[in-house]
Amino acid sequence: MDLILTFIVFVISYVFIISERYNRALVACLGGVVMLFVGVLDLNTAFIEHIDWHTIVLLLSMMILVSITSQSGFFEYVAITLAKFVHGRPLPLLIVISTLTAIGSAFLNNVTTVLLVVPIVFTLTHLLKISAIPYLLATILASNIGGTATLIGDPPNLMIGQAVEHLTFNAFLIHLGPVVIFIFLVIMAWVTFLYRGQLTVSQKERDALMKLNPHDFLKRRTLLLKSVAVLFITTAGFLLQPLLSVELTSVGMAGALLLMFLTHEEQRTEEVFQSIEWVTLFFFVGLFMLVGGLKEVGIIDQIASSIIHYTEGDVPKTAMLILWVSGFLSGFVDNIPFVAAMIPVIFEFQEYGVTELDPLWWALALGACLGGNGTLIGASSNVIVAGLAVKEKQPFSYVDFLKIGAPVAFVSFVISSFYIYFRYLIFL
Repeated sequence: MDLILTFIVFVISYVFIISERYNRALVACLGGVVMLFVGVLDLNTAFIEHIDWHTIVLLLSMMILVSITSQSGFFEYVAITLAKFVHGRPLPLLIVISTLTAIGSAFLNNVTTVLLVVPIVFTLTHLLKISAIPYLLATILASNIGGTATLIGDPPNLMIGQAVEHLTFNAFLIHLGPVVIFIFLVIMAWVTFLYRGQLTVSQKERDALMKLNPHDFLKRRTLLLKSVAVLFITTAGFLLQPLLSVELTSVGMAGALLLMFLTHEEQRTEEVFQSIEWVTLFFFVGLFMLVGGLKEVGIIDQIASSIIHYTEGDVPKTAMLILWVSGFLSGFVDNIPFVAAMIPVIFEFQEYGVTELDPLWWALALGACLGGNGTLIGASSNVIVAGLAVKEKQPFSYVDFLKIGAPVAFVSFVISSFYIYFRYLIFL
């Protein structure tokens, strides 16, 4: 009975989220509370086991860093410099922003990267008087693709790396880097073709842009120096995190608190907290509780364990199934609990005499990370960008994203299938 009731609550909540008739955070949190009232979850279990506070606090920390830094004009400076580099041409600008997002997502993480890139996107599109939506959608796609390439780019990769000792940062880069680069090139070619007729800037706007001096937008020099310095230190901390043996969340939190302390005279703490995207953070809280209900009644575990029973230990068949199932589910539920359920299942293959598990790990990583492009709530970065878009009054709907995200995810899975098969499985 609990299983059926939990599934109904999740589906109803999901339908209301898609419909966008009500605020996403309100629907998600209400669904989570219903899980508490029907007895599927208790408050302690929800808060301790299912809500990923590492993600919540990391988001909060980066929002604080971005909020304070934005007051210095730093993002306007970067935006105008980029725009002048491509002479104000919208399609080359789309490619440059997407490439920077993909690289940043690989070596920082996709959540941090979109929080840094999106303010630049809004500044650019405002200056050029064009819609920000194509750039926001491309940013989401690039962040999820780029984050797939490394150990720290996306949470599922970090979980896999922590569980499997020999899958180091370099291992992820060597094994997933090539296919991620190819997928990114294919997707960007398609996105550029898709928007080729929609992004136009008049010669007048381009001429006005080229006359701008990026340095004129830098203001409050003391705040600028402090915020850029702390942002650089925090970014370096993310890059050196494997060597520091400190959680990414701890690095982000330390950076945010340090910057607030250094700039408390220039930027009041109350003003900083007012600028936080609380709606986005509460949406994550509700979503974690909804998915936690699915995990608590065993739905996610049943899906994971059924894979091994269906394939009977056949590695090629299992790798393909893990790739597509994890990819599909990651578009609808948070990929973290599914990956957590799949890790012990993959280890069980050793009982079948399978010694080479790496193809299964790479299939899981590719499916879980690339599946985030499938829907608007498929990945943390998607939700963050959507929330920022609403704040800037340039929103896009669940369906708007689905039209471009679902085909991208499907093509990514097809390419990944060929890659895994011909690199790892063809001789098994």
